[in-house]
Amino acid sequence: MNKKTLSKRLQQVASFLPEQAVFADIGSDHAYLPCFVCMRDQQAIAIAGEINEGPYQAAKRTVDELNLTDRIEVRKGNGLEVIEQSEVNQVVIAGMGGSLITTILEDGKSKLSEVQRIVVQPNVDAISIRKWFFMNGYRLVNEEIIEEDGHIYEILVADKGSSKKPYTESHIQKEFLFGPYLLEKRSSPFIQRWLSEKEKREKAVKQMKEATVLDEEKILRFESEIKLIEEVLTSG
Repeated sequence: MNKKTLSKRLQQVASFLPEQAVFADIGSDHAYLPCFVCMRDQQAIAIAGEINEGPYQAAKRTVDELNLTDRIEVRKGNGLEVIEQSEVNQVVIAGMGGSLITTILEDGKSKLSEVQRIVVQPNVDAISIRKWFFMNGYRLVNEEIIEEDGHIYEILVADKGSSKKPYTESHIQKEFLFGPYLLEKRSSPFIQRWLSEKEKREKAVKQMKEATVLDEEKILRFESEIKLIEEVLTSG
């Protein structure tokens, strides 16, 4: 990937930002995503946040080389501490584990008062983010699942505004796990992802049952998830 093109995964993430976005990209790495957005939308403004010195310097170089310093500010810091309250309207966090993304959102909650949209791309554990949105006044409005270079990625989009939609009371735990929109679409990457997840859980249960000390609770949880996965894969 070079500075002017973007991976399919990040292009999909970028597509969920509105025109004239004023956004922060947290964990921006080389700042490819904010540069891509700002080069295509002359009104867009971005903050690229990066905690590590190497990527922070790389991000600054990318922004300089593309003459975007007037619209993209690269800041060094942890999570949402790189933004001030009311400074941005959208937040993007891509390419991390779901529990880390959830921690970033939880720790930076005070900075989100004016944030209308959050777009996240967790590498694993999307369930924790869906639950966080649900508990913190963000309504899940879209989800995508894509395959790129042998990896499967989920993208979640949430807008400010508390609502039980798109969840159903009777199936909420299942919808947290699989994603309500993804469950509906049941695309090929979705089937691939859950066949693989089923296999991982089956292996884990087998190993746990062979252990000297049994983690009964975890075994039960995995077994119930395996059953859910089987139901989802055989229905529809």
